[in-house]
Order: sequence, then C-alpha cells, then structure tokens
Amino acid sequence: MNVIGAIMNRRSYRGEYKADPVPRDDLRIIMEAGLAAPSGCNKQTTSLIAADDPAVLAKLRSVIDPPVGETAPAAICVLTRRIPAYRDRCFAVQDYSAAVENMLLAAEALGYRSCWYEGHITDEDDIAGKMAAILGVPDEYELVCFLPIGKAADKVSAPKKKPFEERAWFNAFPEIKK
Repeated sequence: MNVIGAIMNRRSYRGEYKADPVPRDDLRIIMEAGLAAPSGCNKQTTSLIAADDPAVLAKLRSVIDPPVGETAPAAICVLTRRIPAYRDRCFAVQDYSAAVENMLLAAEALGYRSCWYEGHITDEDDIAGKMAAILGVPDEYELVCFLPIGKAADKVSAPKKKPFEERAWFNAFPEIKK
C-alpha cells in the first residue's frame, strides 16, 4: 500500500480484534515508523514499549477502565520526556503526535487496525501512571498514549467527513456569507 492509500484508508478501530498474533517483525516496523517521525530540534522525546506477552497485556488491561482494546493481541505504549528545545519551548506533544500518526499509518499499511487512546488514559484517574508502573517506566518519562494493534474482527467503516470545501481553501479564508 502506498502512503496516500494508507492515509485515506486509516480508521480509528474500536471493535473486536482477531486472536492472530502480531509478529515481532511487524511490531518493530510499526515502532520504527514512529521513531522516524520528525522531532522538534531533534530532541527525540518519544519512546515506545510494545506489549505482546498475554500476561503483560492482561495487567495493562486490568487498569484501563472503561476497557479499550481488550482483544488486541498486541499494543504499543507511547512515552514522552519533556525536554526544552528551542527558546525553552518543549515540542514533546508534537513529537509524540507525529510518531503516533506514523505508527497508525504503518499499521494500516501492514493490514492492522488500531486506535489512538490518549485522553482516556491520561485524565484524573491516572490510568497511564498505573500502566507506566506495570511496565517499569522511569519517573522522567510520561506514558501518554495506548495503541492496541491487531487484525480487525469486525467490519471497518468510514466516519462521515465534512466536504473538503468546508475545511480547506486556497490563498485565503473564504468570506463568510451573512
């Protein structure tokens, strides 16, 4: 699949996954795609932990409430470090966002499905902190995203998108008609 095809076909998948394991070589390709993403001032603030051991996955899932990605045979946890870059600005959010999108596209290209779970695990109940503790993540890292990875067991459907003309323009913002 070419990159435009992966971009246009990628969907957030919240359904059941097939039990087929995700080969480590495929997980590595997906993770390498994430690490190949641009990084502000090349600070490389993003790190990744893949979980494919059923016991580790069960521990991670035990702290995710409400549950997500329960049947995925693998998952990638995205970590970040807040490192000042340019004029004391930190680009960690942009860095890991670019990495996550690259991984979602790589997963799509390899025939897998996933969903970007961030807000669900990083709110007040600190699911991400519990997941980080399970994985032995040092304090200077923050777990910010959970990506279940696997083959879709259910039909994948496209969400309704607004027309191009309502969200994209050439040369200027359109005049608003009153």
